Amino acid sequence: MAFGLLILIHELGHFTLAKINGVVVEEFAIGMGPQLFSIKGKETKYSIRLLPIGGYVKMLGDEGESTDIRAFNNKSPIRKLSIVAAGPIMNFILGVFLFSIIAFQKGCIVPIIDKTIANKPAQQVGLKAGDEIIKVNNSSVFIWQDFQTEVYMNGGNTLNITYKRGNQIKSVSVKPELDESKKGYIIGVYGKEILNPSIGRSITYGFLETRSLINQTFKFFKTLFIGRANMNDVGGPVTIIKLSGAAAKAGIFTLMAFCAYISIQLAIFNIIPFPALDGGYILLFLFELITGKKVDQNKVGMINYFGFAILMMLMVLVTVKDIIHPIQF
Repeated sequence: MAFGLLILIHELGHFTLAKINGVVVEEFAIGMGPQLFSIKGKETKYSIRLLPIGGYVKMLGDEGESTDIRAFNNKSPIRKLSIVAAGPIMNFILGVFLFSIIAFQKGCIVPIIDKTIANKPAQQVGLKAGDEIIKVNNSSVFIWQDFQTEVYMNGGNTLNITYKRGNQIKSVSVKPELDESKKGYIIGVYGKEILNPSIGRSITYGFLETRSLINQTFKFFKTLFIGRANMNDVGGPVTIIKLSGAAAKAGIFTLMAFCAYISIQLAIFNIIPFPALDGGYILLFLFELITGKKVDQNKVGMINYFGFAILMMLMVLVTVKDIIHPIQF
């Protein structure tokens, strides 16, 4: 249900901008594969399909050429770019919106030291309440979780912490110590908790948490490409359905946080410049916009056909992996 909502929001972005730009939308589909149910509107068919692994907005002229003035292929590059980019943008907006609501209702922890623990590494090197942590090992810190993640991932090695005290930027090296009770390394600090943030502060935090998640995701891609990530940590639709069910049982705010997380991941995945993904189209239309040259739509359609086939094959493999070797949670 949660995954379906995220797909709906994504495709609604494409659909809305297509309508605004005067493009004929032939079908608005949630899901892929065989059709389960459909309703015919004035010019658009709205359908639900069997496989809950995506969705699409089929526009006149988005595959091949059409002479109709309302066809997608006859629109200017900037209009086509706005239509394609609208899907990922909607997912980013949803992520910010959900994180903002959670912050407004439950409060948030900002990367400012609230207090230090006596005789622990942070206090021993001179860190104190009021210091704002800016970077850890050259990785930017947007929210408190960024700091916690860097400490955890560092594995007990010395941390180089850049912080702001008053108007001065300072740095210090800290050697974490193992805390047996927490089964991890700590430096002995607590973040500053904002219990009743204003609407403006909540929205700002929503943007910061979204930015943090984007940053962490690209770091994961980097470790994946250089072979340091464990493929058992990668999940597909089956894992998402299981996790969304567990999140729903844990409470509404846990479910909202999970939806925000998946929404942002969906946006990032879609802007990857690969054929059949929004990112592939974005790259194509940027090329058209910059060079003024129109790319043959029939060739684009063929490239996207093979790109889509590869994506479906990967989706099947990840789904099989989900079933045979599920992620433990």
